[in-house]
Amino acid sequence: MSYSLIFTLAFAAALVAGLIVKFWLASRQVRHVALHRGAVPAAFAQTITLAAHQKAADYTIAKARFGLVEMAWSATLLLGWTLLGGLDLLNKLLLAWIGGGMAQQLALLAAFAIIGGLLELPFTLWQTFRLEERFGFNKMTWKLWLADTLKSTLLGAVIGLPIAALILWLMGAAGQLWWLWAWGAWMGFNLLLMLIYPTFIAPLFNKFKPLDDPTLKERVTALMKRCGFAAKGLFVMDGSTRSAHANAYFTGFGASKRVVFYDTLLRQLNAGEVEAVLAHELGHFKHRHIVKRLVAMFALSLAGFALLGWVSTQVWFYTGLGVQPNMTAPNSALALLLFMAAVPVFGFFVAPLPARLSRKHEFEADAYAVAQTSGADLSAALLKLYQDNASTLTPDPVFVKFYYSHPPASERLARMT
Repeated sequence: MSYSLIFTLAFAAALVAGLIVKFWLASRQVRHVALHRGAVPAAFAQTITLAAHQKAADYTIAKARFGLVEMAWSATLLLGWTLLGGLDLLNKLLLAWIGGGMAQQLALLAAFAIIGGLLELPFTLWQTFRLEERFGFNKMTWKLWLADTLKSTLLGAVIGLPIAALILWLMGAAGQLWWLWAWGAWMGFNLLLMLIYPTFIAPLFNKFKPLDDPTLKERVTALMKRCGFAAKGLFVMDGSTRSAHANAYFTGFGASKRVVFYDTLLRQLNAGEVEAVLAHELGHFKHRHIVKRLVAMFALSLAGFALLGWVSTQVWFYTGLGVQPNMTAPNSALALLLFMAAVPVFGFFVAPLPARLSRKHEFEADAYAVAQTSGADLSAALLKLYQDNASTLTPDPVFVKFYYSHPPASERLARMT
């Protein structure tokens, strides 16, 4: 049996097994949430209404069922691009039209992204304008959606094409260790994005204004000083123009760090609760979760580039995924696209590991927030956010262990009492 056939069978088996597990987990989630829809859990009976609990259950079930359809479509597209020859056909068409060289490789990456985006577009629109609209979360107009889409596309071209061209050039010109140079370029690119995102990219999509509530500003400033955290500013973002979901986050890197509150969050929480939510985010920095995740990203991306450096030289890697490599032209773009298609298929089965680590980090950040502020305020804030975001209080335990990056409300609040 050839290496190509073995890889084809392994890829197909992993794809099918992953789909089976995903459908099983989604089905468990739907059944479990539906089974507990009729009554608010005892621990929340005094704070969450039955109507709010049932809305969260219905929202969770609707998202899970929509996810099943989207999952099946994504798997179909993946098969179409790979084993059924879609990517091979697109590559040959562009070779015949443009010829070989960097222009053809960049055109292949761009065409793949555009076609893939168009094929996924109906699901994006349905989720935004039907699913989110049905539960009262969508605030985005068609005009705003179109403007965001155009900006994202242009931004992707302006930022993505140069780094893609650099990596493709390194693949062809930097010798056997090209993957090490490409990894360094990729990491530098990501760090640069973290620096410029707050001041140059985010304002293209949202409006940011300084926090002008003097009482809240004083409390937040005192908290950050107490925690030894310095930020370039406190800002309020117009999240309500797109969604009713609420959030707060830190963005930036080094001297460009800033604290951002959604306007929806400030409308829903009082000053003490906002301070508690911010303390939770500060807990991530105090425990160096951000640095640890950056280091993990560096290590995983290094391993990924090293693996890509090897498989890109193996003919079976291409033929096993339905592509006939062109022996008279570079195959770097093909290698990138096939690698990005194959890694998630095989990597799905280790997804519970980073999810578990993330939940551990959330517990640590909660504990830090309780130590720095009021545990009662943090509990109240979390309950409001769970209710306002229609997050179910009764998720399936197995689904949680596989997917949840944040612990369920019952587990988080139990540790605060």
